[in-house]
Amino acid sequence: MNDTFKALSDPTRRKILQLLKEKDLTAGEIADQFNISKPSISHHLNILKQAHLVQDERQGQNILYSINLSVMQEAMGWFLGMIGTKGEPTHDERK
Repeated sequence: MNDTFKALSDPTRRKILQLLKEKDLTAGEIADQFNISKPSISHHLNILKQAHLVQDERQGQNILYSINLSVMQEAMGWFLGMIGTKGEPTHDERK
């Protein structure tokens, strides 16, 4: 979970996730949405992949990136468990 929160701590990576929420994109299509270098976008995509927040799939000469919603849901479950009312078990305690 630490990799997830580290990846989510950066505003560029959060914007990439917002873009991928709309549709799957190539690295070039993602880079077109930013005013930073393509190697920087690749670095951000690699961090998101290491955190399992995005998945990649080769399609011909392109690599298509998509959001991994199950990891996003897990992170949201952790947050929701943190704001649970007193006396209720947290998300981790229910397992």
